[in-house]
Amino acid sequence: MMSFRTRLTSFFVLIVVVPMAAVGFLVFRLIDDSQSGKADARASAVAGTAASVYANASTQASLQARAIASQIALTPAAKLDARARTLAAQVGLARLTVSVGGAQKVDIGDQTAIAPGIAVVRAAPSRPARAVVASDLTASELTRDLAGSGIQVVVRSGATTLASTLPAAAGHPLPRSRGTVTIGDTDYQVVTETFTGFDNAQIAVSTLSNAQASGGSVGADRLLAGIFIAGFLILAFFFSLLSSRALHGQLARFLDAARRLAGGDFSSPVPTSGRDEFALLGEEFNTMSRQLERRLAELEQERARVRQAIRRIGEAFASGLDKEALLELALETAMDATEADRGRVSARHTAEDMLSETVHVGRLAGLEATIYDAERRALTSDGVGEASLGEVHLATVALGPVTPGGPTHGLITVCREGRPFTEDDLELLRSLAAQATLAMANVNLHFDVQRQAITDDLTGLASHGHFQDLLRAEMEEVRRYQYPVGLIMLDIDNFKSVNDVHGHQQGDLVLRYVADALRDTSRDVDVAARYGGEEMALILPHTDLEGAFEMAERARMAIAAMEIPLLEGGGSMRVTTSVGAASSVEGNKDELIASADAALYVAKREGKNRTVRAEADTANVVSGE
Repeated sequence: MMSFRTRLTSFFVLIVVVPMAAVGFLVFRLIDDSQSGKADARASAVAGTAASVYANASTQASLQARAIASQIALTPAAKLDARARTLAAQVGLARLTVSVGGAQKVDIGDQTAIAPGIAVVRAAPSRPARAVVASDLTASELTRDLAGSGIQVVVRSGATTLASTLPAAAGHPLPRSRGTVTIGDTDYQVVTETFTGFDNAQIAVSTLSNAQASGGSVGADRLLAGIFIAGFLILAFFFSLLSSRALHGQLARFLDAARRLAGGDFSSPVPTSGRDEFALLGEEFNTMSRQLERRLAELEQERARVRQAIRRIGEAFASGLDKEALLELALETAMDATEADRGRVSARHTAEDMLSETVHVGRLAGLEATIYDAERRALTSDGVGEASLGEVHLATVALGPVTPGGPTHGLITVCREGRPFTEDDLELLRSLAAQATLAMANVNLHFDVQRQAITDDLTGLASHGHFQDLLRAEMEEVRRYQYPVGLIMLDIDNFKSVNDVHGHQQGDLVLRYVADALRDTSRDVDVAARYGGEEMALILPHTDLEGAFEMAERARMAIAAMEIPLLEGGGSMRVTTSVGAASSVEGNKDELIASADAALYVAKREGKNRTVRAEADTANVVSGE
């Protein structure tokens, strides 16, 4: 074995050599990375300029699109292409498209044009809208404006390269945001900005900065850093040898006194001289021998205080809402309270589930049979079970049922070696189990209240308030991404007579059957809700008016075909519904509801048991029977 002096010398060397080696590595790395940092800064600056140029071009294009839209609002469809070409040539546009009622009629100019501006015009409420998209900036113009010394620019639309100042980059994958790429034998720092182009295409503008072109030689810097680090290491080694020799003599005298203390001779004080650190350490040893007995008593009192603190921690379980986290906290608290070194929690999610391990701490291999024995005793006795395997002792406590009369929610098992569990330990486990059970009940109550707030108890559909929240959120997405959303409003025909003739319980059964049919005929992405009374609604994301009408007809016919059992006297009954279908791409929630509701009442007036479609933006109602 190495002598203390050798180990001390090695220690001094290591605490200096290792950090300095790390510092040297970091310094060299920073020197190397400075070039790429400069390149990244240049690429970021050019990317910022690209974003500004793109935004300005898009704004200018929007103004030009509005001017052109106002001039072609009344142009006949047959002359629209010629008129658009004339206006585009006058303004000097790179590209111009015109769509009528969602169908593109005109597309002239350079297909690599970017930074489009859009304007929509409607000559009259009864005429389809005309959308004008214009641009006066091409991808090649943008790359030419941005490229410079050491800077290359690539503009892509999806996998298609629209323009590039670096031909070798064609077909080469580039980072979506920022990163490093090697093209040929050159490393580039890449910063990519993404914009919206024609037809909502994603335009990626990538700026590539040549790292070698951004920095200079670093050989001199590396040499200077290496000389400095080598000199520091030589000085450190020299001083470590001197310190080792000085400390060795002091430690030899101190070791003799420490051996007497280890043998139980607390009456022999450690000799101290001077006021250095070793003298202070000797004084602390002398103080320790006098205070040892008193500290033992204080430690026992501290243990009692820790147990009390753990009981208070258990009371905090009731404020948590994560079942698994609460069970894990309960296990850790039980282990701390009983000084156990391993354990596990077995729990069930519902009353019908079997108990299964949820979380464990430490290695339990080989103790499975003993754990099962302790858990079985806890389930069949007063909630606490014990078992042992050699010097390993286990204690299990059962978590009470979360609902009155229900099965045990779970089991907490802890184990430790050398000492059986005392009655005090078991009582503490019972207290923790009671607090954890209360926490589980609070979690269940919270989620029950949360579920009731958004669900109609009778039908199981979304409540009216939740329906409004979901539709409002859907409208925000519609305004952002311009996709259609459909809405169906459904009302049970002559529902009052069902209650009057057969009673309200029969009416409730009719509502549940209709709700089931609405769920069965809708898609997974659709949201069915009870709007109020006998009226129900169905939100249809990404669905135009015709799609909404088809869904409404499917639901209406399914409901009309149902045979609903009569609660009194046997037999069955049938019901019909009146349905209004609407769709919108405008994103106005109240107008969409009003359009669907207006269509519903038209269906009522026209004889019921029918579906009526309504244009959400004009409220023009069309029968769909």
